[in-house]
Amino acid sequence: MDKPTIILATSNGIGMGHLTRASAIASELKSFANPIIISMASGVVEVPKIAGVRFEYIPGRDRKWMGRHEWDAYLRDRIVALIDETNAKIVSFDGVVPYPGIIGIKSVRPNINLVWVRRGFWQKTPTRYLLNLQSKMMDLIITPGDFGQSYDKGPTAKRADSVMVKPISIFNPLTTLNKSDARSTLGLDQERPAVLVQLGVGEADLNAKMTAALTGLISWPNLQVVLTKDPIDSNGNNLAPAGLDIKIIRHFPLANVLNAFDAAICAAGYNSVHEELAAKIPTLFIPNTRGTDNQAARALWAADNKMALTVDQSNLLEIKENAAKLALASIRDELANNCGKLEKVTGALDVANLFKELVNKPAKNEEQLSTTLFKFPTNAPNNIRSISFQDSSILIPINTAELIPAIIKKNKNNTILVIFHLLFCIC
Repeated sequence: MDKPTIILATSNGIGMGHLTRASAIASELKSFANPIIISMASGVVEVPKIAGVRFEYIPGRDRKWMGRHEWDAYLRDRIVALIDETNAKIVSFDGVVPYPGIIGIKSVRPNINLVWVRRGFWQKTPTRYLLNLQSKMMDLIITPGDFGQSYDKGPTAKRADSVMVKPISIFNPLTTLNKSDARSTLGLDQERPAVLVQLGVGEADLNAKMTAALTGLISWPNLQVVLTKDPIDSNGNNLAPAGLDIKIIRHFPLANVLNAFDAAICAAGYNSVHEELAAKIPTLFIPNTRGTDNQAARALWAADNKMALTVDQSNLLEIKENAAKLALASIRDELANNCGKLEKVTGALDVANLFKELVNKPAKNEEQLSTTLFKFPTNAPNNIRSISFQDSSILIPINTAELIPAIIKKNKNNTILVIFHLLFCIC
């Protein structure tokens, strides 16, 4: 009997979070399914190094090669073609907000099971007004567990429409290299201490944070500092202070060589937290305020529970002082020991088991979808009003409400894509 095909689609977010989670899930699916990863992130070319599965790259909307509506139609049609080519049973999307092109798959392939892997810790951005509507269109919603779950106060935190699994991470203590082998792989000295620094550069504030963090490490004797990109600004100026032994290493996935490091400094994204802490690496988290992920809340949980250090990301002196603390063995030992109490990051296996059950279950049909009651939260802005179409009602901006009936009449066979595209644009 042929294995069922499961398509794992991911958005092009900040960093590799969505794609790495999909890769971890794909690795667990291979025993009973044929997983294919399709992503808007160019990093998808690295997938074979993690999961060893087929992949496709779809240029994201941010490339601006076509208009927004045209791109959503292209995304939908490309995935539909892949469904037809492989006889896929499930399409899973890992991203903050499902694109209209993802939800639009239902309008042309209603029998496909559509899954949303919906990470928590949302910021309170306007996209939350579409949350209920988007969630209703899914056959299954999965929430990757988060070490700091109790600190999530965002729009998804109290919803009861998803299945919570354990944290998902590509770090695996059974397959990751030991310290000696990891250092040999990276070309690091076996005896000297080593710190991994994964911080962005480019914008002025990011550059300043990089310099502050590296400056704080100067006090650590005989240190090897490993970066994944050159610490230079757009004008070619070096952001690193004199006196540091810096090595630029491009290795993927770093989760397999984390044992090489005595400490780390990075943002507090989902992947970083569930790789560094799972590997018991003493870490300073500098939250990234860009994007939709509430990294500050996740990092605060880690600091409050003495699992990691964190800072006010805008306070350069605080960044420098906390980076210097990593040189203290007593602090590193405390953080590493506390991380040993964390739950296992086996959520990818949980997801694979859910998919195994879902493969043979019927998807929501067109009648179920059209009779779904779509409503935004009652605390929506004052310029939002309700309008009904078919058997559903949606709350949308007043200046758009009058357009809906005409749009539906003109696009009878494309309603889902058009409506979600419209709402996506205005929210």
